[in-house]
Amino acid sequence: MSPANADAVRAVEAWPAWPAGVLALIGPAGSGKSHLARVWTEKVGAVAVDLTRPTELHALRGQPVILEDAELAPSETLFHLINMAGQAGGGLLLTSRLAPAAWSTDLPDLRSRLKAMTLAELGAPDDELLEAVLSKFFKERNIRPPDDLFSYLIRRMERSVPVALALVEKLDEAADAEHRPVSRALARQIIEVEPDTGDLFATPLAKPTP
Repeated sequence: MSPANADAVRAVEAWPAWPAGVLALIGPAGSGKSHLARVWTEKVGAVAVDLTRPTELHALRGQPVILEDAELAPSETLFHLINMAGQAGGGLLLTSRLAPAAWSTDLPDLRSRLKAMTLAELGAPDDELLEAVLSKFFKERNIRPPDDLFSYLIRRMERSVPVALALVEKLDEAADAEHRPVSRALARQIIEVEPDTGDLFATPLAKPTP
């Protein structure tokens, strides 16, 4: 937990005491919404609603539910999920880049509920959070990076949890391909030499730190 997400984490962990059983987790792309939602989902055994597939909403009664990109949900689906969230055993975690009051709907009752919905807001990850997620992703791959690698990466990468994961994956693949350990030298090769990594990182420094 870091100052960038402490309030949002506490809000999510407060389930099942969310007002009306609903919490909207909002923040910009890469802020860690999906990561935090996944942790909650695994912890409480929530059911994920897939908007690309038909869902029997009545089967979700009395269960915690997670709906990502909630602003894309049909109004009727969202309205029914919100109605069921307050029932015993229920709960509804919604993620979006936009505050619920900005979601589009023609249902007056839904509009009023969206405006009154409790929010947990994530900002862009700070250095502490980026180091924590990088460390987690390295650990999941049984990689023990040198301590100086974290500050090197954080100064150069886009401030995004998905980008952190993509970067760790790329370092792991490069280390396997070249039969060498994950190191600052390998990271520098990927970030400052390889031409196909521009979408992963922030604008390169004019004079990279050795």
